[in-house]
Amino acid sequence: MRERLRYKYCSLSIEKVYVYWIRFFIRWSGLRHPVEMGAPEIEAFLTMRATERQVPASTHKQALSANAML
Repeated sequence: MRERLRYKYCSLSIEKVYVYWIRFFIRWSGLRHPVEMGAPEIEAFLTMRATERQVPASTHKQALSANAML
């Protein structure tokens, strides 16, 4: 994951944030590998963050972008 981000010339701060959200998603999903999950799980994760955590739209977009890197 980190290699892919570096290949795309992402800054270190972006890399740290993306890795944080990916780890958060994996823990939230019960430690399932992202390959085993699809759009419904990602949608449920983002919905949970929007409703329970009440995160701003910019943070929501970051998490979506991080999951897209998987």
